[in-house]
Parts: sequence; structure tokens; C-alpha cells
Amino acid sequence: MQPIPAQQRGDLLLVVDDDALITLNTVDLLTEMGYRALEAYSGAEALEILRQRQDVGAMITDFSMPGMTGVQLAEAARGLHPGLPILLATGYAELPDGAHCDFPRLEKPFRQEELARKIEALLARAAS
Repeated sequence: MQPIPAQQRGDLLLVVDDDALITLNTVDLLTEMGYRALEAYSGAEALEILRQRQDVGAMITDFSMPGMTGVQLAEAARGLHPGLPILLATGYAELPDGAHCDFPRLEKPFRQEELARKIEALLARAAS
């Protein structure tokens, strides 16, 4: 995969997943693509990062996490950073009942090419 030229990126991405292996792997993939990335292992940790930082350009979050779902996190994150581009990563073909979500989704497991396409589309949509 070709890295994205610096003038076309610059966004800092926040990766949120309670599974450390998935989180670190996603951060590594994003770094290989030329992005900067932070990791959080819970919704509460992600929200604390978002309270402290204004430079987060997008968030990728797992759906199924203890204490706070990815949809709940996304809604709280938008309360802190309205318009924050958010990508919901999930292994569910369909979200569980009552989990209404209009956020773009990335199906797990994913490959770097799929992640790259989804991130590019997410950031392009936010820029327009």
C-alpha cells in the first residue's frame, strides 16, 4: 500500500477498541499508511482524550465494548466535537436490536486496503 502524501493527510486519528491487539494493529496499519494515530481501550478513555485534545481529525471505534457501545461513544464524542468524522468497526453483520446507527461502518476483520478506502471516504466526506 502506498503511503498517502503528507499534504493529503495530516489528520490525527483516534482508534478505540477494548481488544488491545486489534487497537494496536489498527494503529500500526494507519501509521504505515502515513497517518498519525492515538489509541484508547475504552469509551471513557476515548472521551478523556477528546476532552484534552482538539486536533483529533477522526475516530474509528469498535461497536461492542464493555460499559459503552461504539454508537454511545460516537454520540458522546460528537457532543464534544460536533462534526467529528466517525467510523464504526464491527464484526456484526447487523447491529443488535435497538442499536440504530447512521455512522459509516467497517466490517471486521478488515484488511489494510479496506481500512484505507473507508478512511479516505470518511475524511473526504468531512472535507466537503
